[in-house]
Amino acid sequence: MKQSKLRVGLIGAGRWARMAHIHGWLRDPRCELAVLCDTKVDVARQAASEYGISEFSDNWQEIVSRKDLDIIDICTPSQTHYEISEASIEHGKHVLCEKPIAYNYLQTSALAKMAEEKGLKTKLGFTFRYTPAMRYAKQLISSGFIGVPYIFNGYEQNSQFLNPDTPLRTSQVKTKKPGLNVSSLEGYGAPIIDISNWWMGSPYTAVVGTMRNFVPERSIRGLSGYHKVNIDDASMFIAEYQNGGIGSIQTSYVTIGNFPGVEARIYGQEGAIIVRTVLEFSVPEIIRTATPDKVEFKQIEIPPEFFPSDFMEGEDMNHTWLSNLVSNFIDEIEGDTAKNEGNFDDGARVQEIINAVELSFEERRWVTLPLKSNLE
Repeated sequence: MKQSKLRVGLIGAGRWARMAHIHGWLRDPRCELAVLCDTKVDVARQAASEYGISEFSDNWQEIVSRKDLDIIDICTPSQTHYEISEASIEHGKHVLCEKPIAYNYLQTSALAKMAEEKGLKTKLGFTFRYTPAMRYAKQLISSGFIGVPYIFNGYEQNSQFLNPDTPLRTSQVKTKKPGLNVSSLEGYGAPIIDISNWWMGSPYTAVVGTMRNFVPERSIRGLSGYHKVNIDDASMFIAEYQNGGIGSIQTSYVTIGNFPGVEARIYGQEGAIIVRTVLEFSVPEIIRTATPDKVEFKQIEIPPEFFPSDFMEGEDMNHTWLSNLVSNFIDEIEGDTAKNEGNFDDGARVQEIINAVELSFEERRWVTLPLKSNLE
């Protein structure tokens, strides 16, 4: 007999879980957020008390092995994502995980295959894919509004680390090898790369890119003083798609403007769409469209069906977007369908592009996709 509700265990009860994930699960009546887990038990205890969740724990291994849970939500530091995702899938759980799963795309792809073989659904924390404006734009694209897609431009606008006194997390300053290390492109570029794949409806075939470190010394969370941080504060690349389209992506820690901020533009034979999801003057997102006979971009209304059913004007945009993500995931889990968007396969494709751009910068050349070698 089917359970009346899907039961969820959330691992990682820190800032982002409280800002977004917890609200998404609590909002959907088809699921129950049964337990919060954090290696800092006081963090788990406090969040459980704050949100009325009956159980908390500091043992994630015990949580993923529980037979009374259906879904594991992983909201922990990025270096732990692969291990916890793998264990969750091995124990037969559907998995939502923040990005990236792993720094090598092949590892993410392997987990995607494991989940598929077990009949499980996976989903990455590609939050911007679930904004009402982005989803409405995708519907317009699918309906033929732009015709044949020609060009995609994507921007990730983030100025929160412009000031070197704003501490980076240790996961943002990892050094995998000598030379400039990927950080902004991987941590903040992933959502707009995902949207580029989704909107263009075609895989990348080649990329060429560059990266820069503009702030060489920064403060790091938990450490005193300034430290040399050789990471990409900004990255840019251009891409070619299998369908003949071309695109460009910019991502940065040091682009002045409100955050989080993603802008996506697509231009086609019959029309063009711009979506900007940046909180400006209390407006969290806008969508504009144009056509060959009306070339001035005009802002249009987002239909109500792209918002949560109980949406309240002025609510926190993170609550709206995570509610859409959770609702979509539950639809996929409960539905008798193979449909599973924004999953670990999509995450592997995004990570492969990031790996390719990094290789392009290091070797100063175009890199073709798919990649052939295991990047270590």
